[in-house]
Amino acid sequence: MHHLPNRETATPDSSPPRKRRRMLKWALGIPCGALLALGAIALWITLTAPETISYRGQEIPVVKELEVNRYDPTHFVPNEQGWITYQDDSRTAVTGIDVSFYQGEIDWQAVAESGVEFAIIRLGYRGYATGALQTDSTFQQNLEGALQAGLDVGVYFFSQATSVLEAEEEADYVLEAIRGYPIRYPVVFDWEFIHTEDGARTDHVDGDTVTQCARAFCDLVKVAGYTPALYLNLEMGYLFYDLGELADVSFWLADYQPAPSFYYNFSMWQYSSQGTVPGIQGNVDMNLYFPAWQS
Repeated sequence: MHHLPNRETATPDSSPPRKRRRMLKWALGIPCGALLALGAIALWITLTAPETISYRGQEIPVVKELEVNRYDPTHFVPNEQGWITYQDDSRTAVTGIDVSFYQGEIDWQAVAESGVEFAIIRLGYRGYATGALQTDSTFQQNLEGALQAGLDVGVYFFSQATSVLEAEEEADYVLEAIRGYPIRYPVVFDWEFIHTEDGARTDHVDGDTVTQCARAFCDLVKVAGYTPALYLNLEMGYLFYDLGELADVSFWLADYQPAPSFYYNFSMWQYSSQGTVPGIQGNVDMNLYFPAWQS
């Protein structure tokens, strides 16, 4: 099992009648044979869908509210740079990275010229000991540098929220920091456990609480006009979060495998923490973004 990368710094700190009429008109315009075929496909999917997912010796009930991952594993192919690519029916996933102060000073023009098309930038974090909100020391220069180089940008906040109130505080903090910037990629809630000898204020927070925190954060982000997303790995997705409560939120999956194995649909995949990209010294997290193909 690959645990989520620890991005914390070392410092402890239901359809209305009108819609139904439109749907009926649309349906009447489709040939009978096509409708029968669509019905057969839907029935087949229903009959063949599993009731549980096997994970770490456990049988976990499938969350019916969530879309299923239908990406073809054989279409995940590394290119000459060693970056994983995905193309299906002439649609191509977008290559990107996520960065924080750990990457140091970045030559964003070189990054853009290498073929990277987007960046998810760490905006900040909540301290795991004190609970103080902090801005990533390189956030401003990374955000402006990436935008000036022509990259699309999203942001993530490393949360250590222990209540809905704290999650809302984090969302407000993020929204204020990105005000006026063209943020076209998701604004991400990234909650992770901290493994330290001296412990963290989040050590005994349960999954229901963090699910409520994620819901509160994402709701405020959505109201503000941005696309909210939730960062998770298989363990957090299957065993921690109540994903049924987050069915309308995009998932950013961390799964360091040649092809992602998560049962549910996701819009972004972090597939490596060991990527190499021109313009960045050392390793960097590599990602693929999938436009809304699955519906």
